[in-house]
Amino acid sequence: MKKKLALLLLLPFLLPGSAKADGIIVPDPPICDPAPCPPVPQPMAQLEIRYHRVQVAIEDQIAVTRVDQVFYNPNDWTVEGTYLFPIPADAAVSGFTLWVDGEPVQGEILTAEEARRAYEQTVRDLQDPALLEYADRGALRARIFPIPPGGERRIQLEYSQALTAENGLVRYVYPLNTEKFSARPLEEVTLRVDLRAGQPIRAVYSPSHPVAVSRMDDFHVAAGYEAANVRPDTDFALYYSIGENEALHLLTYRDPADPADPDGFFLLLLAPRPQAEAQPIPKDLLLVLDRSGSMEGEKFLQAQQAAQYILTHLNPDDRFNLITFSTDFTAYADGLRPAEEGAEAAAWLDRQSALGSTDINRALLEAASMTEPGRPAYLIFLTDGLPTEGVLDADAILANFAAAAPENLRTFAFGVGYDVDTYLLDSLAQAHHGLSTYILPGQPLDETVSAFYAKISTPVLTDLQLDFGNIPVYDLYPNPLPDLFAGSQIVVAGRYRTPGSADITLSGTVNGAIQTFTFPNQTFPETSVSNLQSSIPRLWATRKIGYLLNQVRLHGPEQELIDQIVRLSIRYGIVTPYTSYLVTEPMPLGVEAQQQIAEEAFKNLESAPAAPAYGQDAVEQAAAESRMRQSDTVQAPAAEAVGRVRIVGAHTFVLSDGVWVDTAFDPETMQTVRVAFLSEDYFALVERYPELGASFALGPRVIAVLDGAAYEVTGSEVPLPPLGMPEPTSPPSPAGTEAVSTPEESSGAANPPETRPVSPASGRGFPCLAGMLPLGLVFMSVYKDCNPRSSDG
Repeated sequence: MKKKLALLLLLPFLLPGSAKADGIIVPDPPICDPAPCPPVPQPMAQLEIRYHRVQVAIEDQIAVTRVDQVFYNPNDWTVEGTYLFPIPADAAVSGFTLWVDGEPVQGEILTAEEARRAYEQTVRDLQDPALLEYADRGALRARIFPIPPGGERRIQLEYSQALTAENGLVRYVYPLNTEKFSARPLEEVTLRVDLRAGQPIRAVYSPSHPVAVSRMDDFHVAAGYEAANVRPDTDFALYYSIGENEALHLLTYRDPADPADPDGFFLLLLAPRPQAEAQPIPKDLLLVLDRSGSMEGEKFLQAQQAAQYILTHLNPDDRFNLITFSTDFTAYADGLRPAEEGAEAAAWLDRQSALGSTDINRALLEAASMTEPGRPAYLIFLTDGLPTEGVLDADAILANFAAAAPENLRTFAFGVGYDVDTYLLDSLAQAHHGLSTYILPGQPLDETVSAFYAKISTPVLTDLQLDFGNIPVYDLYPNPLPDLFAGSQIVVAGRYRTPGSADITLSGTVNGAIQTFTFPNQTFPETSVSNLQSSIPRLWATRKIGYLLNQVRLHGPEQELIDQIVRLSIRYGIVTPYTSYLVTEPMPLGVEAQQQIAEEAFKNLESAPAAPAYGQDAVEQAAAESRMRQSDTVQAPAAEAVGRVRIVGAHTFVLSDGVWVDTAFDPETMQTVRVAFLSEDYFALVERYPELGASFALGPRVIAVLDGAAYEVTGSEVPLPPLGMPEPTSPPSPAGTEAVSTPEESSGAANPPETRPVSPASGRGFPCLAGMLPLGLVFMSVYKDCNPRSSDG
């Protein structure tokens, strides 16, 4: 006799309030036949993922991915279920191998259409839309043996795929986003890529995660990402290029149907030629170290260690000098010295001690006086205090240095601790083509400075300029462009107004002579809305907000700057001091509301006394803005925004009165097309526009904007007429996706897509099914043995 199975509604992350803060939920009691089930202990804990380790080997654009996961059952009953692994959207999979606890397990590879049906059936059964995010992907499906109470299951997966190239960049994507379904943060996440190629490897870049890149040689690179106690919510993406010449790679994103902002976004990756280390440009280096009394002890010891690293890693043709300052200044030599004296200078520095006051003005002027034209010159300036001797006014110090410093001098300022003048250090770096870095208490000063120098030790092209031909571009960051160094790359983010094709010209200085590199036929398309490039707008917005916040802090508030910060903050979910409402009280998000918020913020700033340029708040704010301006990866929502702000592709959603609202939706000018949650029209929309799936996956109440139309998902209990789906104003879906019938054919009358349940394997007993848990795409059947004599499913 068939038992009645109750599938419980389990939405620990997608429905606010349905889960405890630690991810534990309280399910409804199960239904069993013929006897009632014993009571299930409450609250019921979900499975936990102990670790998620990924090893990727890429050789000649063939990637072999090996996945290792451990699932732990914290309940006091056994669980069993189905494992679903979404195949990367662009993968051409040649085969899968699946192992569970060291034993091979037969899996089934589903096509994108078959996987969509399985996903939709699970969504219907669980009333949980989470899987809709993968509506356009294939999948691997396999049964998982029971996990006893307190037990673990180790799943090892291996698959291979041919990687695709776009604009000279080869792209690898791993679906790490599935781990957002884990009941608790993962104790360990590691992803390592071993990359080999027959030609020299050039740019290596991840827009999604901060990766450490190690270059073994020109043909072999390792890249790695690791984190602890996190719940990843973004797929891992890695781009790389190969070739012999100077490289420029263009990535774009443009949605002309966006009613708020139809202009395009772009990223440029600039990478130096291979073997650049063998032809380094000789440089001059000036180290200026604070040795005032406040530096005494560990700080000055670490400064000495950092300087020692730099002095022993100079290139053979480099020149240098070393200056320490307090009430007065002391220089290692009268002028620039050859690199071979680095060890002697390090020994000289070891004999210095910290005492006295802080004369920043004189130290900077002495360094500027030693700079000679004709070669790249870099000033590394390190201090832990405010000017207390000589010229004390920051503006006067800046003016004096500007008058003395030649054009070829780049200034990099390091502030140690909280008693530094952020206005002075940021202005120094900004005016002289450098960067400011802040080392907070407890952070390793020597490691930070040494790692920085390792990146700038070998310049290969200086004084960079870009020309985009007939393509009108604007808002490029960083601006001005930094120098290009061997073993690194420059990521430029910007906007373009009109589509077209143009030759991009990169020029720069090598050994005093200008060299020009032309990259022909670079395309800025009319429409470019691939999910794989959807991070570009948010990366650009992060940099621009960091730049604007810095301008307000250094030069005072302007209404136009505040307007831009508020608009960008709302659109891209980047919390700023003026938009904290994103994570507090729900508010309207329309244009009129944005103007009111910006005007109020400007009035508050105008009337408030000027904040000090030093102290903990000032330093932490300056450090945060610096990270935003230099960001090469899309940053996750701030900690205070978790639970109220979600990023889906190029769109940001804010939770307002139980509804996830797309910040591109303007309630004052747009009307929504309403569709009932889990209705036939609901699934028809996702099938026709797979990009809506990721938005609908947020929960049962969503307002999403696509191609200029706003779609509102309402509760399934709300009666609605059949939906006449509007025609999009631009191509509806990316290449390779399949559209459903026309609106007239599917407007409530068409048969729903065929669905197939993800059912237990035949012949196994499931006497008391208590729930299905979306856990890293392991859907576990939770059961107790209510009727051990029964053997049917």
